[in-house]
Amino acid sequence: MIFQAKKHAIIGMGKTGISIAHFLMQQGAICEAFDETLKALPAELSIPLHTGKLQAKALAQYDHIWVSPGIPWSHPALQASRDAGMAIQGDLDLFLKHCQAPLIAITGTNGKTTTTQTIQTLLETLPGGCDMGGNVGTPMLDLLAERAMPERVVLELSSFQLERSQTVHPQWAVLLNIQPDHADMHASEDEYLAAKLKLFAHQTSGDTAMLPIESRWDDLAADLKQRGVRVLRFGQLQHDDSRINDMATGMILEAEQTRIIWHQGDEIHHIHCQNIPARGLHQHINLAIAAQAAADYGVHISVIREALSSFRGLPHRLRFIGNIKGHDWFDDSKATNPAAAQAALQSFDKVLWICGGLTKGLDLNPLLDDIRQYVDHAFIVGTDTKPYVQLMKKSGIAYTIAGTVERAVVMAANHISSLPVLLSPAAASMDQFSNYAERGFAFSKAAQKLEASR
Repeated sequence: MIFQAKKHAIIGMGKTGISIAHFLMQQGAICEAFDETLKALPAELSIPLHTGKLQAKALAQYDHIWVSPGIPWSHPALQASRDAGMAIQGDLDLFLKHCQAPLIAITGTNGKTTTTQTIQTLLETLPGGCDMGGNVGTPMLDLLAERAMPERVVLELSSFQLERSQTVHPQWAVLLNIQPDHADMHASEDEYLAAKLKLFAHQTSGDTAMLPIESRWDDLAADLKQRGVRVLRFGQLQHDDSRINDMATGMILEAEQTRIIWHQGDEIHHIHCQNIPARGLHQHINLAIAAQAAADYGVHISVIREALSSFRGLPHRLRFIGNIKGHDWFDDSKATNPAAAQAALQSFDKVLWICGGLTKGLDLNPLLDDIRQYVDHAFIVGTDTKPYVQLMKKSGIAYTIAGTVERAVVMAANHISSLPVLLSPAAASMDQFSNYAERGFAFSKAAQKLEASR
């Protein structure tokens, strides 16, 4: 009856907006849609669509406004509506109001999807299973349409989803990292950080929070402990580091080999990284966190070991796609910011690097040291290659302007060396592609075309 008595505006009719509309309509709500670029709604959505520039005065007639993650929270029309006292939220609070399953939540700049999907895979082996959604896979409200909710839900949560939530309260939560990103959508780095930290705002006794072991998170850890939250720290430490006893899970770097560790009850378990097919220290940390989540929820140690030792990586995340024309080829199209590209570059001795795209206003200079150490030659793609040309000139590394992924693949294949070829753009894809996945598929297709032309 509450839904039926109110009039709802849905802002942004992408995947999430459509799922909000479906859910509200199932509750009998009166809904209208707004989108500044969309021309038509899917046929099954028989609600009015308002197009063109969003105006606050057009929103004043609604009882509640639901905003998709892709719409800037700082949009003038939304800010004016908030100032007028209107109720504005995202889909997360709506989901949490109707979901009874315990919530496992993952946020951070990089690594969210790998961690979330691995946790879901592991917890799915338990009685009652585990659903996954949010910023990856199924829109979270669509999970409520299932015949029966599972006993657990794991959500990947972006800063955009968190900033418009007032009620998020995960029983098990992890902040993977905070690195510069989304400068085009957040007013400042402080605002970006504040959005991420809302994940822990309502945690209390009995909940678990996982935080990086870096000292910048010590104050947050202390605050959470005072509230009775179980705080676990994770990271990447040398075997003789004095902090190693404070690390619940993560990676221990040793002279001969590196290993992942996690706690299961009073026991410490480990697996050597050389036994994990997926490449990259950053991916191994994500697996360690997933192992800790699985252990905390009672997944058998043998299942955890099998999952880690068979993990080959998710699509477009440092994924090996084959040896072609004498080169190993790696698709890391998901690296849409400099920090993600840094992690990928550090996984090799030397590479031929395909980079470039939409910078989102991010500073590329933090890449300089890694470029000098790990890049032999760069092939620059994207509609605006100037930022990457300047970056290469500063680094002193040879480069070629390719323009397109397809041309970059051909140029890399013909390089005199037999070095690995890494697509890890350090940039978003929307200047030439719909999303990073489309860019990754274009890279793989171009490489496979080389194979076919042998």
